This record gives sequence, structure tokens and C-alpha cells, in this order.
Amino acid sequence: MGIKLKILPRWVVFALDIFLVCICLLVTMVLKLNLESQLDVVHIRAGFRAMITIVLAVNISLFYLFKSYAGIVRYTSMEDATRLAMVNALAAVIYLTVNIFLLPSEKYFSIPVVSINFFVTTFVIISYRLGVKYSFSIYKSMITEDRAPRRRVVVFDASADGQHIKNVMNNLPNGDMQVVAFLDDTMGGAGKLLEGIPVYNISDASLQKLSNDGVDLLILANKHIEKEKLNKLVDTCLLQGIRIQQVPAMNDWLNGRLDTQQLQDINIEDLLEREVIKIHNEAIYAQLKGKKILVTGAAGSIGSELVRQLLHYRPSLVILCDKAETPLHELTLELQEKYKTANVKPYIGDICDRQRMEHLFEIFNPQMVFHAAAYKHVPLMEDNPSVAVLNNVLGTKTLAELSVANNVEKFVMISTDKAVNPTNIMGASKRIAEIYTQSYFKSLSGNENYNEENNGITKFVTTRFGNVLGSNGSVLPRFKQQLQKGGPLTVTHPDITRYFMTIPEACVLVIEAGAMGQGGEILVFDMGKPVKIADLARKVISLSGKKPDVEIKITFTGLRPGEKLYEELLNNAENTRPTYHEKILIADVRQYDFATVNRKIEKLITCAQHHYTMETVKLMMDLVPEFVSNNVAYEKINVRVN
Repeated sequence: MGIKLKILPRWVVFALDIFLVCICLLVTMVLKLNLESQLDVVHIRAGFRAMITIVLAVNISLFYLFKSYAGIVRYTSMEDATRLAMVNALAAVIYLTVNIFLLPSEKYFSIPVVSINFFVTTFVIISYRLGVKYSFSIYKSMITEDRAPRRRVVVFDASADGQHIKNVMNNLPNGDMQVVAFLDDTMGGAGKLLEGIPVYNISDASLQKLSNDGVDLLILANKHIEKEKLNKLVDTCLLQGIRIQQVPAMNDWLNGRLDTQQLQDINIEDLLEREVIKIHNEAIYAQLKGKKILVTGAAGSIGSELVRQLLHYRPSLVILCDKAETPLHELTLELQEKYKTANVKPYIGDICDRQRMEHLFEIFNPQMVFHAAAYKHVPLMEDNPSVAVLNNVLGTKTLAELSVANNVEKFVMISTDKAVNPTNIMGASKRIAEIYTQSYFKSLSGNENYNEENNGITKFVTTRFGNVLGSNGSVLPRFKQQLQKGGPLTVTHPDITRYFMTIPEACVLVIEAGAMGQGGEILVFDMGKPVKIADLARKVISLSGKKPDVEIKITFTGLRPGEKLYEELLNNAENTRPTYHEKILIADVRQYDFATVNRKIEKLITCAQHHYTMETVKLMMDLVPEFVSNNVAYEKINVRVN
């Protein structure tokens, strides 16, 4: 067991630096004598005492002023070396100034003398520090030979960030990791050494070699990596059995220091195959700034993120409507802490309670409505179709009617890809809500008093997208819970696929779509490529450092009632038209007569209020002809009500 070395007092380092400065002056004079045979040696000796006095005065002042002695010698860095060189350069300038203005008749500090002294002093002082640092590293490696060997890790990014992380990790007193290589995506750095450590390019061969050399972890030093590059890196590392973790932001380091326990696993959200969508639409500010905005389902995953993003556009008021007390309370506390100047009002209410909603519109008089409230869990709605109709259809109908009655400018409804060719109750109920708002707007716009510039008519806009990663009850939180319990991870079918989008990305597009919509549109989002849920489960396991199907099993439970293998964003009979935003398309959908739709929906709601299950499903099928249930309990309903 090694002896713990104490840090030298600062005054000792200060004294040693001053002593070395004097020695370096002597060396300078010796070199000067050897280089110039005609030099007046007697004159030089006579002035040496004056030179020593000036050198001591200048360096004592500069060392004290710039605190060059304050650093711990064994941890000398490039910044320390640079500071010492700058101090010596400033000293050289002072020597020349003194010689020119105070001692013009003497040539004690001529340009050759000052130049030689600068290089000698800088070399000696920096070299002694580096020598101490190197000696200490050898000593430390000797006393740690009996300890358990450190994990061999590689750092991605050979830039200054990567070098800093390497120095931090390798110098942790009780660290259990040793950075043995850098990985870099620039071919110029590959095959070279950086601070004595090899640099490899991203390739299967390089990572296989590192894996064979005992590397089992890659640390991302830079979190701002292109999605395509990150996906390639992750896939290549996982293929070689190398786990990937990333360094937290520096402001999250404990007491300004990094510990190996703070390394974080890669989030599956970071691996989406596209960059996060950004918007720069001034029209959004024009529509939202200073407005009173109602968000229903505000305490949910989508609703709460919508609220956060809407607050950036400085509305005068955001009403948070939800019937879930605790989540709404927690969201309110969060917003009060993060957005201290924002005006937000929590409002507990059920969107199916018309009197409560009338009270909301009467008190707050919102100018825009973002309707995110909905029942969305497919298996639950299969067992409770009447409740799905009441919440998703009656709730939407109530809000739509009150919006028109109170001159709301725009009503933005959030729908789902499950509304396309629905095979389940949830999707069919959302499709009915789409049909209602579209036909309602068509009936309003057909009024002789309507024109597109008239803000007195509420514009209804529907946004349709797929699953969002990390939303309440979605597959990803479920996987993480199962992973914490040691598995297995459950997937309904080996081939089941879904479209995925992050919550912030979805909300950005909802706001953008709401701004561009002129009424009556169903706006469809570009969801990227569909993802196999089984592949997603394997990647979640691998990113946690476990081996899929070995350490953590994946089991297939069979499709649930009403569940599709593949989701769609457009009906077979539908086409799309582009908008000014490449990620948002307008769906050309079937048009319905409002009087007919309204009559059928009233009948459906009445049936649902009595909770007649089979009759409710029949009426839903009549409203949505493409609704073909995948639930055995409802497949026998083949007769459509006319």
C-alpha cells in the first residue's frame, strides 16, 4: 500500500521558482560568454548583481500577481504551461523596457541576453513541473499494481472535450476506468497519437480490435452528435459488445467534478433516425403572442410539453385543463418554478361536463384551444367502448361547440394514426372526432357570413401522428420498468411495427400545424421510418449493458384485442398535398355532411351514455365504414346501421 503524498506548500513552490529563475540567469550569462569571444567579461560580472536584483524584483512581482505558484505541480496542465510562458514573456518585455529607459548607458539586458534568458527560463520551469507530474504518475501506477485492474475504455471525440474527459477519468484518485484510446470520425486523426494515446476511426475493424484488447465501454464526450452518425456509432459498438455511455453536462457534475458513477446510458430517444425538427415561423409568434390559450389534457405527456413550448411564445394566459388532480398540481409547481413570469391557471374539469366547460369559457374566454385530452390506451378502450365515445367524441363535440359559441379563433385537435382504417375502439372514436370537427367547420364556412379573413369563425385544424416515445403508458417506459426488474421485456408480436416521434418534436409540429391551418384540414406529420418493437426492445437491453435473449429475455404475448401489426398515417382512399413545411402534409380526406354526421353522433352519444356496449360499437361502425374490429368480441358485428 502506497504512502499518501502531501501537496507542497505554495511558498515552497514560489521559492523554488525564484531560485530557478536566478539559476537560469546565470546559465544565460554563461551561454552569452561562450557565444561572444569579444565580450567584456569584467563589465558583465560587475553588472550581474544589478541584473539579479532586477530579475528578482520583476519575477517576484509577476509570480505573485499571476499566481503561477498556486497550481498543484503534479497536475500541471497545458493551461499552467501557457501561463508560465506568458509570465516569462512579460518579464522579458519588462527587462528590455528597464534597459532602454532606466539604464540606457548599460547593456545588461540586450536583446540577445533577454531572448536566451526567456527560452532557458521557460524550458527549465515548465520541464521541472512536467518532470514532477511524470514521476508522480509512475509512482501512482506502482502503488496501484496490487489493486483490481481498471476497466479499459475508449473516448469518442479526439477534440478538446475528449482530451479533457480523458484527463479527468485517468486522474480520478479512486477511479476504476482507464482511457486507452480515442475514437474519431475524421480520417485525418486516425492512426495518430494524442497525448500518447492512439486514435482510431469508426469502423468494424477498429472497434473489433478495441474489443479484443479488453475495451468494453465507449464514453461520448460530446452530446451534440448528428443522429445518423450517433446511430451508426451505437450500432457498430453494440455489434462488438461495447457499451456506450455519455458524460453529463458540466453543470450537472457533482461539486464541479466528474465521477464514473455520473456516466449516463444513451437514451433511445437520442437514436431517432432524423434530426429534431426545428421551426422558425414568425407567423406562430403573431398568432400566439399575447393570446389566451386553453390546453386540455394539460397534465398528460403531450399536453404538458405543449404548455412548456407555448409559453416560449409569450401568451397572456395559458389555462391548464385536466381532471387528474395530482399531475396537474405537479405541472403547476414546475411551471411556477421554471417560468416565473408566465401567467398559467390550473383548472380541474372533465371535458364531458358541459356545465364545467361553459364555466371555463365564461371565466377565461380563451382565444385558442389545443385539444390534447383523450383516452388513448387501446386495450382499456376495447373493454370500455362507451367511455371511449363519451370522452373522445362527446368531449370533443362539447369543446368544439363552446369554442364556436365563444368566438375562439382556432381549435387544434390532436388525433392519432390509429384513426386511419381503425381496427380498435380508440382509433374509431378519434376518427369520429375528426369527422365531426371537419364537417362542423364545413357547415360554418358554408354560412353566407363566412370568409377566410373573418376571425369570427372558429377554424378547426386536426393533427395526426403516431406514437411518441416516453409518453405515459407507452412502450418505452414499460420496457424500462421491466428492465429494472430483470426482465423479461414483453412484445405482443415479433413483426409488430410502429411510427415513433419524441414528445418535444411532436409538440413543435402541433404548434406549427396549428399556425398554418386555415380550417378543415387534417395535417399529417412525417414520422420517419417505422420501427419494429422487437428491435426497439433489443436496443433498450443492449444500451443498458445487458445481452438480449441471454441476460434479459424477450417474450411475445400475442396481439391484444383491437391491435394492428402495422399502423398507417393515411387512409387508402386518401392522398396528401405538401405545405411550406416539409414535415407536414395535408391529407385529402372524405367529406361528410354535417347534418347527417351530427344526427348519427347524437344517437351514438345517447347510446354510450346508457353504456350499451354492442349497440355503441355498431353505431361507431356506421359512422366509420372502414372500421373493422380486430377484437373477437366485436368481429361478429357485420351489419351496418343505416
